[in-house]
Amino acid sequence: MHSLDCFFSPNSVAVVGATEKPGSVGRAVLENLRGFGGMVYPVNPKYSCLLGRPAFPRVAAVPGKVDLAVIVTPAPAVPGIVRECAGAGVKGAIIISAGFKESGAAGAALERQILGEARSAGMRIIGPNCLGVMAPHTGLNATFAAGAARPGSVAFLSQSGALGTAVLDWSLSENVGFSAFVSVGSMLDVGWGDLISFLGDDPATQSIVMYMESVGDARSFLSAARRVTLTKPIIVVKVGRTEAAARAAASHTGALTGSDEVLDAAFRRAGVLRVGAIEELFDMAEVLAKQPRPRGPRLAIVTNAGGPGALATDRLVASGGELAEFSPASMAALDQILPPCWSHGNPLDVLGDADAARFARAVEIAACDPGTDGVLAILTPQAMTDATLTARQIVASAARSDGKPILASWMGGACVEHGEAVLNGAGIPTFKYPDRAVSAFTHMWGYSASVSALDEIPAPSPGAQASGGRRGQAGEIVAAARRAGRTLLTGHESQQILAAYDIPVVETRVALSEDDAVAAAELIGFPVAVKLHSETITHKTEVSGVRLDIRGADAVRQAWRTMREDVLGKAGEGSFLGVVVQRMIAPGGYELILGSSLDPQFGPVLLFGAGGQLVEIFRDHALGLPPLTSVLARRMMERTRIYAALKGIRGRRPVDLPALEEILVRFSRLVGEQRWIREIEINPLLASSGQLLALDARVVVQPPGMREEQLPTLAMEG
Repeated sequence: MHSLDCFFSPNSVAVVGATEKPGSVGRAVLENLRGFGGMVYPVNPKYSCLLGRPAFPRVAAVPGKVDLAVIVTPAPAVPGIVRECAGAGVKGAIIISAGFKESGAAGAALERQILGEARSAGMRIIGPNCLGVMAPHTGLNATFAAGAARPGSVAFLSQSGALGTAVLDWSLSENVGFSAFVSVGSMLDVGWGDLISFLGDDPATQSIVMYMESVGDARSFLSAARRVTLTKPIIVVKVGRTEAAARAAASHTGALTGSDEVLDAAFRRAGVLRVGAIEELFDMAEVLAKQPRPRGPRLAIVTNAGGPGALATDRLVASGGELAEFSPASMAALDQILPPCWSHGNPLDVLGDADAARFARAVEIAACDPGTDGVLAILTPQAMTDATLTARQIVASAARSDGKPILASWMGGACVEHGEAVLNGAGIPTFKYPDRAVSAFTHMWGYSASVSALDEIPAPSPGAQASGGRRGQAGEIVAAARRAGRTLLTGHESQQILAAYDIPVVETRVALSEDDAVAAAELIGFPVAVKLHSETITHKTEVSGVRLDIRGADAVRQAWRTMREDVLGKAGEGSFLGVVVQRMIAPGGYELILGSSLDPQFGPVLLFGAGGQLVEIFRDHALGLPPLTSVLARRMMERTRIYAALKGIRGRRPVDLPALEEILVRFSRLVGEQRWIREIEINPLLASSGQLLALDARVVVQPPGMREEQLPTLAMEG
């Protein structure tokens, strides 16, 4: 990656398309550069002087070296201007002009010309269709915004110029400062990954907040984010959660948006914190900068009023957090300082008559309890409440908080302002309402959990080398199907692929005739299951292709005949090739699903959750990106509702969770190594206390015309 210094600390800037016309972008950019300490060169053949500066007909006529060009001309002229800039040795260009891929095929063709010209000279491009770039610490304002950002420690990146101007206006009223303010536009060249990498090494930047409409180069973004989030938080608002929003974003930027669930999984894997609103971007940038990250999801709520405590509890539980449970020692300590009628639990109600000392001591006891991961102090202004003195004493208590985050909600207006100022000045973030504070805590925990998983690097399992030959056989099964013009593997072929990766499968035999089916059943031993053997049918149950609990030779023959008749009647000739006979598994256990499919942005994506015939109805699943470690596999499992049952419930023994983790790890390795597989699904994967067994599998491979260089790659490196 070429350095992006030219965008943030150039020595000279040329404004191509500068003009004196009131209300024009060219004039606004030129005016905004008045505070820049380097050389500014207006470029427009219609002028010899612009706003008191000598103007030049083209970039090549500028007498000094140009580091950065800001281009505001109509779109058709831009490729030629970029060619001229490249020839003059310009290091970077910000293309503010619109009218490119967001406007259709002709605009996309212009972009291809621009990129070709820039890359031939090693020149970097931000935009097109953007607001521009501000670097407040160097005095650069290369935008057409109405104001200039204050210097600060937050880098703001936005894919919407209009939203950027709104955030800028808000920041000026709230006294929020920025280390960088970048409108990325269509990301023709410089993308999220470039900017994250650059800002990750920027000493003036403590956190990166982003408004995102599309991911762009997913692999670059995830690689950069995974490195930078170890030292600096990356917080993102990503639009497109709904289908309508996704369409709106695509029409605005000309970019495609992928599955929102997959995006959440990718963010989580890279340690990126996703929030739902613009205000939360800056809430979290402040909180993560001021407070330590929680070690777990358990929050203690200390309040002088019951209602706000209940409100905070509702939000905590709904957002995935937990109410901390106080130890007997803490309960005894609280009994010593609180009136007899205190709440005796969490939320910890210190009552409305609490003075500052009582309130602060309760916060300290809660923070030092081994069962808490953070504390939220909620104060409501009552007649006997001293909001400022309470704040001062809580600041002192926070110093003894055992490295846990302390948040505060000082509810009210003018009567709590001084107390809020005391808390904020001491690095304790304040929120007007407790539910917003709780959201900040649960976001902190989610971020903390994601960052702690960044050190997880998948390693080969102990038997990886020994089974390499069998994995080669799995590749040959896929290759043979593609040579035959097939994209769907049979159930038996699918199970052979699973077995090659040491994923336990039920004993299965293929029977191409009625007599073969009887012989296979007698060899396996009754009872058996008889299932359709087909190269064309994906879901056997939809064509009556499954018979269970068959207990004799005559029943096997009857199953063969009725299944053949049903399948041919519903699916036609060629759909019935025979059956597979499997050992009938005793009832009991849980039906799970384990699968993978391709996302257009992130490549192979893993799915785990509750399986069976009603999988689409219950929709209890979690997504992840391969490759996995056992810790990452467990995290996937924990994000499903069925996980609580797998741990043991109502007297049922727990599933062997470490063994299930290992199956997920092996499956992720299969997905990563067998790149010609487009979709793979185990449903059901039967899980009980005594066994884990893949009862049925489905594999779809890439079509015969696919070339190897077209195959998707893993978004996450190992």
